[in-house]
This record gives sequence, structure tokens and C-alpha cells, in this order.
Amino acid sequence: MPRVLVVGESWFTYTVHQKGFDAFHSSEYTEGGGAFLEALRSRGHEVTYVPSHEIPTRVPATADGFDAYDVVVISDVGANSFQLPPETFNHSVPSLDRSELVRGFVERGGGVLMIGGYLTFSGIDARARWGRSPLAAALPVTMLDRDDRVELPAGAVPEVVGEHAVVQGLDRSWPALLGLNEVTARPEATLLAECAGHPLLVVGSGHGTGRSAAFTSDVAPHWAPPPFLDWKGYPELWDRLVRWLAGAEL
Repeated sequence: MPRVLVVGESWFTYTVHQKGFDAFHSSEYTEGGGAFLEALRSRGHEVTYVPSHEIPTRVPATADGFDAYDVVVISDVGANSFQLPPETFNHSVPSLDRSELVRGFVERGGGVLMIGGYLTFSGIDARARWGRSPLAAALPVTMLDRDDRVELPAGAVPEVVGEHAVVQGLDRSWPALLGLNEVTARPEATLLAECAGHPLLVVGSGHGTGRSAAFTSDVAPHWAPPPFLDWKGYPELWDRLVRWLAGAEL
């Protein structure tokens, strides 16, 4: 089964509690990709998970390091985390650009999947910056140079619009999502699903010998509410997508 490196889907929250004259702070650490990781592991995939704050120490810093994987998944973490390790940002020591290393991984035959969120594609206030990274060339979509969030608080039902092995046998309509990132499918890519008239799932094989995919909504709340996570097609979708990205038989 494919060997999958999943990066992102974690965050720290700092809260101010104001009670009359007095205030105090609390903090919380959250990992949001549990359902996604379980879906892959339940289908037999060998999954390595790296939270966002561990990218500088656990995501490979050389091209050879990516040979341990067949597919790299990036979910809800910005390009800065791949391009600005502490030695470069704090001490001006040159280092390899991990977004360039992932692009090279695809060029040599690897698979990459970018999953949506507030800090993927362009993201909130355009802070994710993936469109300005070397990895952009390997993705099957082009990104906006501004805040790209499409908030759908009333929910919108995704629809399968393309014929492909990844979506073969899945429901043609999926449980509603609450938002996504706005992108444009590249002309040479294949649009498989839409949501509210926007690309939701796009796949491509136009960069080197590898494959790429973009899923523009989330794998967990808030954009992916519980009915989407409980959908019987949820593990099947990710299993099929990862196997296709790895070049495995479906």
C-alpha cells in the first residue's frame, strides 16, 4: 500500500477570558485531521503524520528524504512553514525550500494532494501564499492572489461532474460542505467534483512523471461538518485518491 506523509491540520489557540476588571489567558493545542488519518489507516495505508509546528524537524530537508513516501498530503498549513525554518528566519542561514523539494518529488514521479482550509491555497487574507511557492507549478489548479475563501454557512452539496477511476462508484452527490477555497482548474487537469459552482476535486498529471490533486474544502470541521465525516464514501474517496496519486491499481 502507498506510503503517505500527511502534513498540517494542527493549531494552537490562545484565548483571553475577560471577567469584569480582570482578565486571564488560556491555551489549547488541537489536531484536526483524525478522521482523515483514520480513513487512510483503515484502508491499510502506511501513514506518517507531521503536525504543522514540527515541519522544520520532521519534513525531509533533502530530495532523497522524500524517497520514503509515495504521496505527500498538505492540509491547512501555509507555504511559510515550508519555506522559513528557524535557522533561516531567525539566523539568516540559507536552507533548502521544502516547497521546492515537494515540487521536485512530483516531477520525479511522486504524488501530492493539497487539501483546503484557512491556510491552504491562498487562504485567509492570502496568508497561505502557496500560489507564490515553487509547488504551485505541480498542482492541477491555479490560485488567486487574494483571500480565496468561499464561505457557505447554509451548506452546499458537492456534485460529481467528471468520469474518473477516483470517483467511480461513489455517490454523485455528497453531504453538504460549509466552505472551500476558490481556485481555477488548469486546462490540462481533470475536474471531478464541484461545490456551489466552484472546483472541489481536481486531478492532474501534467508535471513531470508524477500526479497531483486538489481538494478545495476541508477534511474536518468547520468546513467539513460531521455528516460529511460520517458519509460512507468518506474513507473510499481518500483511499481511491491516494492510491491513484501513488500510481497504484484501483
